[in-house]
Amino acid sequence: MMTGMLTDAQYRFLESSRVGRLATVDAKGVPHLVPVCYAMEGMSAYITVDEKPKRTDILLKRLRNIQENPAVALTVDRWDEDWTRLAWVMLRGNAVILDAGAEHDAAQERLRGRYPQYRSMDIAPLPVIAIRITRVLAWGNLSA
Repeated sequence: MMTGMLTDAQYRFLESSRVGRLATVDAKGVPHLVPVCYAMEGMSAYITVDEKPKRTDILLKRLRNIQENPAVALTVDRWDEDWTRLAWVMLRGNAVILDAGAEHDAAQERLRGRYPQYRSMDIAPLPVIAIRITRVLAWGNLSA
C-alpha cells in the first residue's frame, strides 16, 4: 500500500474511473457512504449535487455530515474477476461546501465535461463538495 500525495499512476486511475464512494461521518460518528460522480483538479476532488430525485425538504445527509464533521474519504476502485486487476485509490481530506463562485462554477464545468448527463441538468444553483486532499492511499495494479 502506498501513501502520500497523488502519483501520476493514481491520477490516471482516478481520471479513467467513473464512480467513487464518498464516506462522511456525522457528529455522533455514524458513517454514511454513497456512490458519486467526481472530477479531479490538482489536489482537490469535486462532487456536485444534481437533479436526480431526492428529498427537498431537508439538506442531503452527506452535506449535513460535512457541516458537522468535514473529514471525508473518497474511494475509487476497480473490481475484476481476474484478481490481478483489482485496485483502489482512497483520497482522505476535509470537505467544504461551495454554494457559488469561481471554484464552484469551474468544478461544475469540469463535471459537465466528464459526465454528459450533467449537460442537460440545471446544476448551476446546486452545491459542490470540494475535498481538499491531505492523504492518498492506494493498492493494487493501477495500470492493469
